[in-house]
Amino acid sequence: QVQLVESGGGLVQAGGSLRLSCAASGRTFSNYAMGWFRQAPGKDREFAASITWGGSRTYYAESVKGRFTISRDNAKNTVYLQMNSLKPEDTSVYYCAAARWQSRSSNEYEYWGQGTQVTVSS
Repeated sequence: QVQLVESGGGLVQAGGSLRLSCAASGRTFSNYAMGWFRQAPGKDREFAASITWGGSRTYYAESVKGRFTISRDNAKNTVYLQMNSLKPEDTSVYYCAAARWQSRSSNEYEYWGQGTQVTVSS
């Protein structure tokens, strides 16, 4: 089992920045690729970003590319999502998740956090 706890969400004005953190415990964190997904009210959960187990490769949805940066610190068992130039359409609950292999599909992720709310005001 891997337990994931997100933090860092909140209310920010358009154009602002937030940094989300996801702390992992349980099985060896460095064995897992990590992803960030988001879900807005009335919409399906969607992929935002992912990172391989060693952190050498990152992947982004087109909607966040150039504005969001995913990173990880395996020594701290933590993955981050730096979000810059935030837009009202980024408003969602953000979830981190762990998978054996990097994927853009939520179906590939075995473990999920409880989510953290990000609200961007216009």
